[in-house]
Amino acid sequence: MKLVVQRVTEASVTVEGRVVGSIAEAGLLILVGVTHTDTEADAAKLARKVLGLRILNDEKSVLDTGSPVLVVSQFTLYGDARKGRRPSWSLASGRAHSEPLVDAFVAALRDGGARVETGEFGAMMKVASVNDGPFTVLLESADLA
Repeated sequence: MKLVVQRVTEASVTVEGRVVGSIAEAGLLILVGVTHTDTEADAAKLARKVLGLRILNDEKSVLDTGSPVLVVSQFTLYGDARKGRRPSWSLASGRAHSEPLVDAFVAALRDGGARVETGEFGAMMKVASVNDGPFTVLLESADLA
């Protein structure tokens, strides 16, 4: 799994004109991509990492502050644009595999004590955010011990 973790002062996701998830205070916007070899263990490992990341103000974590998290699935994180002019999506896992793992990631965050809002899996979403810093961290489950 790949995550783009952004510190934000606010963020929202809109689908067909309706807001499906939003945070109106300082927190994290997390874009999540899933590949074919990812497992629930990867989702849990990344959730634990995110909960303890000291990237909020005063080097505090979501667990320290109770700050909200907005999670948005984004298969394009596994796009490969190294060759040609059109990205390949072959590394991105399909819905049958990805959706349960994104759900597992969200559940692990909630089980760990986070307040979590989400986008709508597979929908065409409009994501709005105000980055704080800007501060962005990239995480991959394969890179974590």
